Amino acid sequence: MITRLAVSGYRSLRDVRLTLGPLNVVTGANGAGKSSLYRALRLLAEIAQGRVVQSLAAEGGLQSTLWAGPETVSRAMKRGAQPVQGTTRSTRVGLKLGFAGTDYGYAIDLGLPLPDATSLFGRDPEIKVESVWTAELLGRANAFAERRGPLVRVRDEGGQWREVYRQLAASDSMMTHGADPRDALELLLLRDRMRSWRFYDQLRTDRDAPARRPQIGTHTPVLGGDGADLAAAIQTILEIGDPAALDATIDDAFPRARLIVSELDGYFELAMQQHGLLRPLKAAELSDGTLRYLLLVAALLSPRPPELMILNEPEASLHPDLLRPLARLIAAAAARSQIVVVSHAEGLVSALSREADCREIVLEKELSETVVRDGDLPSWNWPSR
Repeated sequence: MITRLAVSGYRSLRDVRLTLGPLNVVTGANGAGKSSLYRALRLLAEIAQGRVVQSLAAEGGLQSTLWAGPETVSRAMKRGAQPVQGTTRSTRVGLKLGFAGTDYGYAIDLGLPLPDATSLFGRDPEIKVESVWTAELLGRANAFAERRGPLVRVRDEGGQWREVYRQLAASDSMMTHGADPRDALELLLLRDRMRSWRFYDQLRTDRDAPARRPQIGTHTPVLGGDGADLAAAIQTILEIGDPAALDATIDDAFPRARLIVSELDGYFELAMQQHGLLRPLKAAELSDGTLRYLLLVAALLSPRPPELMILNEPEASLHPDLLRPLARLIAAAAARSQIVVVSHAEGLVSALSREADCREIVLEKELSETVVRDGDLPSWNWPSR
């Protein structure tokens, strides 16, 4: 489980450090930085997929994502006694991301490339430093893999450093190129754990949503990011998951309703039999809120629960009456996976607090900088360049 998350220099997150538990809800007013925190978590997952540079490019490049305010914000600036102004930098420009648990920790520092008049890729960010260590806090003796510039080295069984790469490209992470089952097994295991993280923020419920149409059915223990394979995911839960939990979850939100998956020539289609109706309603006939709730059910009752699942505004399109059942569903799923919910729906936040031991993280803005309300910043050490 991730117990500490740290982000520095990303959009409004000048220096944010969080303590996480099994179930976490990130909330705050619009513009407080919730989406930036969610995207920071996605960037960490993209590192393990080898796509972090491309992801930053899609956001407009590193220059567009860097913290736009001064390097440090004084108390006088916060009080309004001193104008907000830049000062001579004491550190290098960079975007830093990191997380740690009781077993492993990881951090990365991305910076600007040196000017190169011969290349058209001068806006691509460079990975300057990476580090992996044991326990929650990076120290002098507990790092076992690190990357500085193009050089990657790991500790052997005797505790001695050994070089595994001398010329690693600035756009490649040691998490993808240095992970090896013989020489760096811990790196490989950590990379695979990061790759298993699941993000749900693009579940489609519009009229043309793929989940509304029959889809080719295969075993689907993990719901796709857009929910296109909903019918197959529900059938997978019925066959190799927990069908009793599925029935109870549907009944909790829609009393005496049940789900039906039909198959024709390999295509699966989902329908819901509701109390009082003479025929089941196909997915194409369901309301946006009902369909979205079924998508969340398929994600949270996955027969292959991930170590970490992040839900971004799961309450979208849901009627207030569905927030309590959703909170109970999330609380039950938190017994199998660590969950982070990003939401500004007070009804869902309060319901989660009532249903489970939920860690509430409230984000606020001070001079356009995201800060954590009433939060004690956990200790954190960034690897030096």
